[in-house]
Amino acid sequence: MITKLVVWALKARWGLAAVVIAANLGGLAVIVTELWLSGFFGRIGDDWRRIIGLASIYPVVGFLAGVGLAVRDRTVYFGWLDDGRKPTAEEARRLLRLPIAITTRALAIWLPGVIVAASMLSHLSAHNSAAVTTALFTLGALQSAGFTFLIVDRLIRPTIPVVSRVLGPTAHWSSSVLMRVVMTWAVAGAMPLLMLITVLADPASGAPDRVRAAIYLSIVGIGSGALATTILARSVATPMRTLRRALDRITRGEFDVRVPVGSTSEIGRLENSVNELAVNLRERERMRDVFGRHVGAEVAERALAGASVDLTGDVREVSALFVDVTGSVELSSGLTPHDFVAKLNRLLAIVVAATEENNGLVNKFEGDAALCIFGAPIALRDNATPALRAARRIRDEVTATGELDIGIGVARGRVFAGDIGSDTRLEYTVIGDAVNEAARLTTEAKEVPRRILVSGAVTEAAAEHERAKWVLYDNISLRGMPEPTACWTDAEAASTPDGAEPPSDAAAISGITEVRTATDSASHDR
Repeated sequence: MITKLVVWALKARWGLAAVVIAANLGGLAVIVTELWLSGFFGRIGDDWRRIIGLASIYPVVGFLAGVGLAVRDRTVYFGWLDDGRKPTAEEARRLLRLPIAITTRALAIWLPGVIVAASMLSHLSAHNSAAVTTALFTLGALQSAGFTFLIVDRLIRPTIPVVSRVLGPTAHWSSSVLMRVVMTWAVAGAMPLLMLITVLADPASGAPDRVRAAIYLSIVGIGSGALATTILARSVATPMRTLRRALDRITRGEFDVRVPVGSTSEIGRLENSVNELAVNLRERERMRDVFGRHVGAEVAERALAGASVDLTGDVREVSALFVDVTGSVELSSGLTPHDFVAKLNRLLAIVVAATEENNGLVNKFEGDAALCIFGAPIALRDNATPALRAARRIRDEVTATGELDIGIGVARGRVFAGDIGSDTRLEYTVIGDAVNEAARLTTEAKEVPRRILVSGAVTEAAAEHERAKWVLYDNISLRGMPEPTACWTDAEAASTPDGAEPPSDAAAISGITEVRTATDSASHDR
């Protein structure tokens, strides 16, 4: 209900004037109540109409002036709202100053009226104390100003989200939680008590008037204090509950959270901070995802977990798997770049899936080739077996598609695995003979019927069930290697699913004989 009234007052052209009228009527009610409790109306005699009429001249003039100024303020402070546009930065800052500006002006209008009315009533009624009368009217003026501040501050709250989008995170001292607490206490607690003190201190008031004032003002103080405290507590608890729920969602990894900014107080700054936190975490998660796609999830986690940017690494035993496309130059010249890249991406998707599902890392793409590492950065108790398993899977799936012809080389040895580069640009890589050997084996594997060659170090380190699927192919002199390398390839029966019975020794010998015969025949033809 209150929210609907606030929205109506904000949109209506007479909304701000209605707020000023309500606040002034509140101050007038306070003054009338004080005069009634002190027994003032019973002491002014038969000429009360003339006295009240004369004392009311300035309040009426001041009231009309305040309403007229409020109508003008509606255009000055809310013109952008009537035009259906966002406020400029200056208009937004001016709007934040509205509660304190109208409150100050209300006091400026009330105080001369307090002096005039108090002096007139004290002069026209000899039984009244000038000090008590002045105090009664002063309390009425302060109560009216307090009402004005709280109501106007509540009135502009729906515009704060628009203001925050214009000014960014902003605050104004007049809208702080401390200011609201103090003003609420003054209106709901301090004023009723000061009214009671004033009435009790009036020497012209009789005992019945004092008792009536004590009972009435105590009831008003308790009721208004409870109501004001409840409203104030809700104004703090509601956004805090929204913030708690938002932070709970952020804790669960939901970074699309957006908290509505409802004030320019400390709570409003906190709402802005939570929104910025969600945006920063969402951006960090996006960067983590992009980073992981480029360098691999394990390398990304390793980099993000580091306390500083250091060139670090270590020497470890790994299995390196190299994949390269056969005849890529001829293939690319016969296809459009888009079609060639599409074929290449389908190949690399197979490589990535086979590598990651066997706990390896696709370290880098080199044009139409890929280097995959097993055993770094995450150490594996057995890195040879998953490397061999991944090699067979890549070859089988690429062969099944029939789009490309490839060669796969797998080697094993000690390499440096870590970051290289500078303080501003790092790359995780592996450097060592095993990587070079895998690349050389890949070149030779393009001429092998099974399209895979692995070094003896890999088969020796593999598990027994995996080693049984590989047979010796030949001793090949690899470019740059001083001694011939014993190269192994998988037997025909190795294409059966993992876990199937390994081929017998006779079948392995028969398979390798067939492979060697086919190779020798091809060499003779050339």
